Amino acid sequence: MKKAIVFGSTGQDGSYMCELLLKKNYKVFALVRKSATGNTKNLAHLIKDKKIFEKKFFLVRGDLNDHSSIHNLIIDIKPDEIYNFADQDHVGWSFSIPSYSLMTTSHSLINILETIKTYNKKIKYFHPLSSNMFGITNTKKQDEKTAFNPQSVYAISKVTCYYLCNLYRKVHNLKIYNAIFYNHESPRRSEEYVTTKIVKHVCDIYKKKRKFLELGDISARIDWGYAKEYVYFVQKIMQTKKPDVFIIATGKAHSVKEFAEKCFKYVGLDYKKYLKTNKKFLRPSKTSILIGNTNKIKNTLKFKINYNLDKIIKIMMDHELNKS
Repeated sequence: MKKAIVFGSTGQDGSYMCELLLKKNYKVFALVRKSATGNTKNLAHLIKDKKIFEKKFFLVRGDLNDHSSIHNLIIDIKPDEIYNFADQDHVGWSFSIPSYSLMTTSHSLINILETIKTYNKKIKYFHPLSSNMFGITNTKKQDEKTAFNPQSVYAISKVTCYYLCNLYRKVHNLKIYNAIFYNHESPRRSEEYVTTKIVKHVCDIYKKKRKFLELGDISARIDWGYAKEYVYFVQKIMQTKKPDVFIIATGKAHSVKEFAEKCFKYVGLDYKKYLKTNKKFLRPSKTSILIGNTNKIKNTLKFKINYNLDKIIKIMMDHELNKS
């Protein structure tokens, strides 16, 4: 039975990865930060399952910024694969806490790679990257060779991760796999993201708990996919023989206004009566319209998107409407 460590297991992507690996008969060790005690709602169903909890699925405590704890964890567990979804992944927050964003996202990566290099180079390691690395670009669709032009601390930290992974892959021959994620949503997306904010506020308006939805730049166009589907392809990427970098995206962009309009329409409301814009929700910097070119992953893994924006909205809206 293969063993995998999942960093960032309590978040959207990490929790979906835990589920997927368990279905594929892995023994899964889910890292939970010491400061995240009690924040395991996305894993609650796995923890409650007596057939797997502490048999195939284990919670382990640690912190990526604590080198010794991560070093000891890798040595003790002896994983075949490591999936790292743990970082400060919010663009807006990275302007407020730049040092923490850089340390959590890029500095902790060096600690992990150094441990793998020293202990066991056969371990397969996955590290997520972001379309925000492209920032402002003249390309209509970005591919794996598009130049980076980051416009936030978060994006800069991800570019740093890209080059660190590339360096350790080439110089030290480590089995490092990367996916450049475009925006990907689900009911597990945290409330700081605009899609979750829209869904929650629209449902509150429908339930007469709120009067308006206030947003920043509603003209912003975003390539939105479904997180669970993207995680599925991450696991497939990790099974390829040659470690590499792949873009995961839908190849289509929709505006924030369109997303909000579709959510209001789903509950039979006219968005014009409830949607307002407010400058306080604007980001300090803007990027180009970022749309992913997925030719490489299509040719390698027969990548195909099955969840369009309407399906994603339905999943998120149904989940929120059915909350007690």
